[in-house]
Amino acid sequence: MSSKRNKPKETITVQMHEMLCNGCHYKLLLLIAYFCPMNEFKILQQIIRTRRSVKPGLMNGRKIEDSVIQELLELADWAPTHGYTEPWRFIVYKGDSLEQFCADHAEMYKKVTPPEKFNNAKYEKLRQAAGKLSHLVIVYLKRAENSKIPLTEEIAAVAASVQNILLGATALGIASMWSTGGVTHQPVLKTYLGLHENDLIMGLLHFGYADEIPEGKRMVPLAEKIIWK
Repeated sequence: MSSKRNKPKETITVQMHEMLCNGCHYKLLLLIAYFCPMNEFKILQQIIRTRRSVKPGLMNGRKIEDSVIQELLELADWAPTHGYTEPWRFIVYKGDSLEQFCADHAEMYKKVTPPEKFNNAKYEKLRQAAGKLSHLVIVYLKRAENSKIPLTEEIAAVAASVQNILLGATALGIASMWSTGGVTHQPVLKTYLGLHENDLIMGLLHFGYADEIPEGKRMVPLAEKIIWK
């Protein structure tokens, strides 16, 4: 009986080369995982270590299928949550609605910024962001009425859901950026979105594709962040 795992090595090598050339990094990871003795931890380790924040200006305008964004949001839904409050919420913009949001975002920034602090370059960056993006997702925390769960735990839960999304995007070769720029933390955005006063906007997730991914770095050695007892 034949087995996929018994394919000739040269056939596997050709497939890997074709996937790498076509930018199918996630398929390459799956192929390696299937044919090579790499365990699940090693795969996850590679994805975590290669996740990068890619600024929208570095994205190339290529579009992502809506179904893929939906799959990423399904990953978010499996984040840890105390008391099953599941406080993460998402508003997805694409196409015409994305262009309108970016234009509105720029105008909100202009409205709430004192003239002496207004930066026209920042205004234009916000207004034109849609040109290179595929999707933009606003992440917010839905705070339950009279919740007994500490707010810090709810924030941690939403942050964990975002990390699930970002790691999923990395595995699929999608560029992403978690941003809190513009008017993200200003009341005007919460009003614009029609959110409850107890809700908390956690950031804007930018998605697209990029021709180049920036190098990663850490400024503080890991040894200085750990205390062994």
